[in-house]
This record gives sequence, C-alpha cells and structure tokens, in this order.
Amino acid sequence: MNRRRLGRILLAIILLALLAAAVAVWRFARQVNFTGAFGSGGQATLSAPPGFEVSVFAAGLQGPRFIAFSPQGDLLVAERGAGRIVVLPDANGDGAADRVQVFADGLGAPHSLAFADGSWFVGIPNGVLRLTDLDDDQRADEQLTLIDSYPTGGHNTRTVLFLPDGRMVVSIGSSCNVCEEADPRRAGIVVYDGPQATGEAIFATGLRNAVGLAIHPATGDLWATNNGRDFLGDDLPPDAVYVVREGVDYGWPRCNSGRLVDPDFGFEGACDGVPDPAVRIQAHSAPLGLAFYDAEAFPESYRGGLFVAYHGSWNRSEPTGYKVVYVPVTAAGIAGEPQDFIVGWLDPAADDIAGRPVGLAVGPDGALYISDDKGGFIYRAIYRGE
Repeated sequence: MNRRRLGRILLAIILLALLAAAVAVWRFARQVNFTGAFGSGGQATLSAPPGFEVSVFAAGLQGPRFIAFSPQGDLLVAERGAGRIVVLPDANGDGAADRVQVFADGLGAPHSLAFADGSWFVGIPNGVLRLTDLDDDQRADEQLTLIDSYPTGGHNTRTVLFLPDGRMVVSIGSSCNVCEEADPRRAGIVVYDGPQATGEAIFATGLRNAVGLAIHPATGDLWATNNGRDFLGDDLPPDAVYVVREGVDYGWPRCNSGRLVDPDFGFEGACDGVPDPAVRIQAHSAPLGLAFYDAEAFPESYRGGLFVAYHGSWNRSEPTGYKVVYVPVTAAGIAGEPQDFIVGWLDPAADDIAGRPVGLAVGPDGALYISDDKGGFIYRAIYRGE
C-alpha cells in the first residue's frame, strides 16, 4: 500500500471519527440545559396561591440543604457549602431569623439532619454524625461519628430520618445514572435498630436516588422522593414519590417508575411485581425535600397534604422544575395530582434561575420553610387570608 493511499485511509478514519463525535455532541446537546448550573442566582420574586405570602427568612447561606425545627422551635439548617449546621432563631416572631448561630462546623458536606434521643443526627456522604448540645447554648458540645462506611461518589447525599417505632433509616443514592451496584446499600434505604446505629439492614431497594424522606402523619408510613435516570428523553422516566414498604424492591435499574422497562438493564417481565409510585412527576424535575402539612395555619384543604420541592432539571432540552408543589393526600395515604404552590425561581423567558428549592419544614408557627441552595436563602410561606 503506497503512502498516498494510506494517507487517504487515515484521513477518512479521522473524518468519520469527527463526524461520530459531532453527532454524539449534537445528541447530548438536545437533551441538556445548563440553566440550573449557570443561572444567575439571587433573591427570587416568588408567587403563591391567593392569600399566601412568601418572604425571606434568612439569606447569605452557602448551599443550604435540608432543614428541621428543634424541640425549642428554632430552625436548623444543614449548610452543605460551608460544612456546618447552623441555627436560625426567630425570638421575636417577626418571620425573619435574628442571626445565624453556628451549631457545629468542620463537617463534611452535611445534607440532612434529624432530632432524636436528645441529639441531632446528620447525614454526610460517608456516614452519619451525632451532635449533642449539653448546655442548651445552641452549640454542639459533643460530636460522635456513628457511621463512616458508606460508599461515596455518584449521588452522595445521605438523608437521615427516624421511623415511628424509633428505628433510624438512611437513604443512599446510586453511584451512577444506571448500572448494577456492587454495594447492596446503594440505590436504597438502610435501617438501624435505633439512634445507636446498630444492626444495619436493608429496608428497601431499587430506588435510584431517594433524597427526601418523610412520615405520613396519619398512617405512619415512610414516603420518599425518587429521581429517575437520565438520557431517555425529555419526558421519561417520570420522577416519583413512593410509599416505601420494608423489604420491597422498587425496580431500578431494570424498571423505572413501576412501569417502564429500562432499555439498558431491563428484560421481559422486568416490571412484574414492582409497585407503582404514589405520585408520578414530570421527568427531570428532581424532587428533593418533602413535608406533610400537619399544622393549622393554612386553609383546611392543605392539612394532611404533601409539599414537594423540585430542585430543577439539567437533562431536558427545556428546563422544568424549580418550584414547590402541593399534593393532596387523604388520611389513608392516597395521593392526588401535584399542583403548583410556589413558583418564580425559574424565568423561562430569560432562560435563567434565581434559585433551586431543596429542603422543606413546617414550623411551629404553621408556616412552610423552604431552603434554596442556589441563592443561599431560606424562604417562609404563610397564609394571611384572602
């Protein structure tokens, strides 16, 4: 083979490789948006149903994730970007935090927190910490690592919650978009005997990334948000909220959202016996925090219902999410369709976002509190009457 012919062959190979790369980039670009990553951030102009008022409770935080109220009625925040837990007291009850009080710092990307047995339990990527305030000065005097063996990488948020029977559960997301996991704790929820974190066992499996956990106030059932896989188009598979039963496999990676056989890991009958979610959500909305409304300050139609924070999409040609929705739920735990509750973080016309809602908590004042890890805010929604 002469050099000229060899050169032509090599040139053809290079051109084919460049063409294949261009096609791959084009296909990828059709499925993504970078609104969430590159949005300007800042205080959002938010709207809610008539009679509701949304205001800033706290500002200037770094990546605030899940939030919870203490037995004394103060809001605590897992400030992931700053590696700390902070307290936001509102002693005068004016609907704005008096100050930012550091409860504990030097933590490794805290995402969630739950109170039990006189202490706070904090989820970090590789485990769970226990923080205890011995003298009620809103600072942790003791810090104990209960668990430090969780696999890291991939989806690295760890959500801690206590069941009505006192057992502790922790959600652990997948290492990948879609794959077979080597560690059985991945893509599921693990359970422990109690706050001492002994007797680790698998509570549920097949949940790709169950970020938010909550207990239904009437049934005592565990509910969870779940983020579906990517790269199946703008509208598949649906994200979801599940009622999570102990010992149940929810299908991932072979089956998505109870009905959709996975094109990569599925097979005939892959969804047989897989439970349907309680709520199906627009794909790529990224539902994170959820909270049942168990107070009385909102109109009666909201009581016992579920609020869900949509963090917002990236794997979608047109952005979606970036809002808080309300889902009516009966006392028996039957859920209706999601309804927009707070919107305004996303500006579709400008292809820009001010923030990304994450954590939800109902305060002792009956208001709904929302964290925004993009803008660094905690917002407060209260009903003033129409």
